[in-house]
Amino acid sequence: MSKIIIIILFLSNFYTCAFAATGCSLNDPDRDVKRLFPESTGYRTEFITIEEIGGPELYRNIEKELGDRFDNVYETIDVPYAFYDILKGKDIIAYIHGVNQKGKYGGMQLILATDLNGRILDFFYQKMSSPEAAKFMDKNFTKQFIGLTLDDFIKGNINITNPSIKSHEDFLATLRGLKKNMILLNELRLKK
Repeated sequence: MSKIIIIILFLSNFYTCAFAATGCSLNDPDRDVKRLFPESTGYRTEFITIEEIGGPELYRNIEKELGDRFDNVYETIDVPYAFYDILKGKDIIAYIHGVNQKGKYGGMQLILATDLNGRILDFFYQKMSSPEAAKFMDKNFTKQFIGLTLDDFIKGNINITNPSIKSHEDFLATLRGLKKNMILLNELRLKK
């Protein structure tokens, strides 16, 4: 019995490490693209790392713009970030992209849909571990982010109401994760 427990603990630790070393991609991109952009005719996915676009210098610049150091497990230079180009015919009409963010109670997966200039069109949690996850995932909270841009996050021009009483750390982690998501979109996709 003790061998089984040791194996389970080992495998759960391996799963956590595997999750930490990857970017955040959509669980069901066909469904999510159609739900967010019913007018779309398809999508194209591209995986991009900070390492391949700009290396250590870009990594440091993103940290500086974020105003925080990257976590050396979850946010390494070689994490592949998934960017979904939303298509209507041959034209790109929008983007969907996400990031993993460490919260108080575990990992969060924050997904943004943006226009071609990086303005938020929609936001949802693909995953969140919190006793108050339902409050965070509620549309009354997530819709407050619609219309924001990277500039709003950089200048602190956001007036978002925290939906939780017990999970203020998850609220702050959400703000950090979305700012990180917007910076990565700008640096890895929009400037490209």
